[in-house]
Amino acid sequence: MNLGFLKNIGPGVLITAAFIGPGTVTVCLTAGANYSHALLWVLLFATGSTVMLQWMSAKLGLISKQGLCHAIKTQITGRFSGFFALSLVVLGILLGNMAYEAGNISGTLVGCKMVFGETVPDWIFTTGVFIAAFLLLYFSTFKQIERFFFVIVILMSLSFLIAAIYVKPDIFSLAKGSIIPSFPEGAMMTILGLIGTTVVPYNLFLHASMISQKWNNPNDLPLVKRDTVLAIALGGLISAAILITGAGNLGLKMTQVSDFTTVFAELYGKSGQIIFGLGIFAAGFTSTITAPLAAGLIVKEIYSIEDKNQNTYYRYMWILVLTSGYIFATIGHKPLEIIKLAQFANGLLLPLIAGFLLYVVNKRSLMGNHVNTLTENILGGIVWLVALGLGLKSLWTLFLY
Repeated sequence: MNLGFLKNIGPGVLITAAFIGPGTVTVCLTAGANYSHALLWVLLFATGSTVMLQWMSAKLGLISKQGLCHAIKTQITGRFSGFFALSLVVLGILLGNMAYEAGNISGTLVGCKMVFGETVPDWIFTTGVFIAAFLLLYFSTFKQIERFFFVIVILMSLSFLIAAIYVKPDIFSLAKGSIIPSFPEGAMMTILGLIGTTVVPYNLFLHASMISQKWNNPNDLPLVKRDTVLAIALGGLISAAILITGAGNLGLKMTQVSDFTTVFAELYGKSGQIIFGLGIFAAGFTSTITAPLAAGLIVKEIYSIEDKNQNTYYRYMWILVLTSGYIFATIGHKPLEIIKLAQFANGLLLPLIAGFLLYVVNKRSLMGNHVNTLTENILGGIVWLVALGLGLKSLWTLFLY
């Protein structure tokens, strides 16, 4: 088999793997179960927004040779403002990744149980996932991780697409939900959830940092754009397939992924349960790897390239994030307060990070002739307004709960 096409795979596939996690699966399933196909348009909008932000992040990484965290460090030079911006980003992103890593591993556990059944103790599955993720992060190069993720994203795509076909969706309903925006009663939090699980703050850092591992010539911009658009469009397709699968269970009261285990076994048989379980496993496992990877890269960027301990700090950080998630998942503890705080921090961070990203990609001293076009700035401004809405939603949630 000719695998030469793998040479053209860039970090876009990591971004797809990062935002299709247990949280995305849960939100998309419940959106479908509660509102059928009416919110497919939200996923189209969220996917387009993600393409816009991730393209700017990738362009920053290629042209400036800097990750987003490093750009914040070098471009905000005031003693107070620079320290505040960097501290806010680092604490917010790392806190969020540590809190959600337990959810990633737990989501992988749900997939394992759907495939292998309930007889195997949970700790065996979570320990196996922890060891596999640890070995992959410790021994693999970035290029090897990209290729591994390509395979697992394809598995995830096929699994969820087949699951969507299983439920035999109505084509007219799909088209209507995709094209005509609607706001069903009580759906606003779900709409914000669909956007929030697709436009992920730490992915902007991950993409800018990883891009130089694949490309370093401005002439590669077309390849970068193609990689970004295709990978994130695939992620949007996967999310839509999950929502469609959930719509096949319209009216059932389900609030988490594990609620679908029995439903799939009853409605679609063991084969349907296994197919969907493989998708959930892939979604959880890829996010289990990307969360600590992003945290490590952010810490690495804080230190200058001359610092010989840079790679050591990177390794310590991803080990900390991965291990903390494993411990919480294994003992069955759900750190709800930490997760709420992480959601709040990420909600506030998204408009700040998106705004700073728009600022730096318009600096000619940093980007040269590759500053944003007027169209890119208009589209980016729209995305920023959405990010601001998510931030206000986080504030609203904090005061309500």
